[in-house]
Amino acid sequence: MKPVTRGLAILSLSLCAVSALLQRPARSGDLPQDVAAQVDRLLKNELLSGEESKPVGPTSDEIYLRRVTLDLIGRLPEPAEIAAFSADAAPNKRERIVQKLLADSRYGENWGRYWRDVIAYRRSEDRAAIALPAMTTYLTEQLNQNTPWDQVATAFITASGDVRERGETGLIMMQGGRPEETVAEVSRIFLGIQIQCAQCHDHPTDRWQREQFHELAAFFPRVAIRPNREAEMRSFLVVADDRPGRGRPNMNNRFRGTPEHYMPDKENPAARGTLMQPVFFVSGQKLNRGTPDADRRGKLAEWITSPDNPWFAKAMVNRMWSELTGEGFYEPVDDMGPDRTATAPETLDYLASAFAASDYDVKWLVETILSTEAYQRDSLSRRDANEAPMLANCPQPLRGDQLYDALASALDLPESGGAVGPRGPGQFARGRRGVRGQFIQTFGYDPSVSRDEVTGAIPQALMLMNSPVVNQGISGANRRGALGRLLAGVNEDDQLATELYLRVLARMPSESELQTCLNYVKETNNRREAFEDILWALVNSTEFLYRR
Repeated sequence: MKPVTRGLAILSLSLCAVSALLQRPARSGDLPQDVAAQVDRLLKNELLSGEESKPVGPTSDEIYLRRVTLDLIGRLPEPAEIAAFSADAAPNKRERIVQKLLADSRYGENWGRYWRDVIAYRRSEDRAAIALPAMTTYLTEQLNQNTPWDQVATAFITASGDVRERGETGLIMMQGGRPEETVAEVSRIFLGIQIQCAQCHDHPTDRWQREQFHELAAFFPRVAIRPNREAEMRSFLVVADDRPGRGRPNMNNRFRGTPEHYMPDKENPAARGTLMQPVFFVSGQKLNRGTPDADRRGKLAEWITSPDNPWFAKAMVNRMWSELTGEGFYEPVDDMGPDRTATAPETLDYLASAFAASDYDVKWLVETILSTEAYQRDSLSRRDANEAPMLANCPQPLRGDQLYDALASALDLPESGGAVGPRGPGQFARGRRGVRGQFIQTFGYDPSVSRDEVTGAIPQALMLMNSPVVNQGISGANRRGALGRLLAGVNEDDQLATELYLRVLARMPSESELQTCLNYVKETNNRREAFEDILWALVNSTEFLYRR
């Protein structure tokens, strides 16, 4: 064979090998690092091949450590951890820190609060606030135990019992047991599809019809929320009643279910409406009317979480990718569907199939995403609509819980009560207690909305400026606070400024930043007041309020 011909044959074989690699489906047992490498190859093939779409480089160790620590356990790394990570020359140190943080119990706490907000932020039942602590605890435990995501979803869909004791009842309680609101949230959270837009009319932009929405609601008519008369504290029960009903109950106070679901008559709302059969809109799978509640909700959970239903895995992958890299394949994360266009659809399909092949292993999915070049890139501000997607990681505003924990770490603030979650935009939830609760109220946001819709507000600035707890933590006169102890124990101003940067921003100051601090201390001629001002400026900086 001539050299040129042989070279062309080798090139052809190489291209075939690359093509086969790109097309190989995910398999059970694939390592996160191997799948991450494949994700990066697919993403480059779909989005990052031209000069106009050249991604930024990897971020520094300092920024990476702060990012991954906030993302996994919702807290800042300690100065000693920063020093140890910077000094570690091992090539796999990023992989090892991810595995360490995934094993930390604060991982479940951080993500349990995230999912609490996903479920609770759009609740329609005010009395559901009493279910928030149990739901948060349940989510924390399941995530730390790495319960497969299909099992978690099934538990929420099929739940029953006291809402103060059984956290999996939280989703149904958040919607007061009303079938229409409940199935809308089940679809939005576990499928990423907002079928609720078809409740009163055919969906204006998707293929879903009004009948399909009410066929989905027909899986939940027998579920009800009733007061628990035997509970020591005021509480409610999620119950299912398969006995014949006495007509349609008052849906604003749903204490008793109905045997079947009726689609309201738009022309005559007082009429009983059309009797609906339980049908899963994604696959068309259906049950007979008269099917007991346990079979209805059990089958719906089975069909939703089936590997044959691609939207279940895609919804989780899309949401986690968006939360960790700053930009989802679909935005907003809960508005997917066959009539929407995904960014990098082949990459999404591959990662979703890999997640399903892992038996819906959430920690595996998180480790996979964190192992990608896409996650580990430097950060840039959110792109304009005409700019190429996914060139960098995007900054994320800290959630209320994360911000309080970051402040507590930086300023040595006490752990505070207030385990309940958000009420909703601009609304105060009854029962919130403690400084943590105030931060959730002021800085909390719906984690399902696009991050460019999350903006700062005057109450947030006032909270940081006027909170007695924050001011006490910043005060150098408080000898039990971080600054008070540092002023007494660190004599060199450059060392003290460096320590504040490490505690608040989890990085060393630049030479110009350090010089600015030293000049300010000298000009102020009052060491305590100067460092109080420096600490206040760091705590109020955009860099502190965001994870980048």
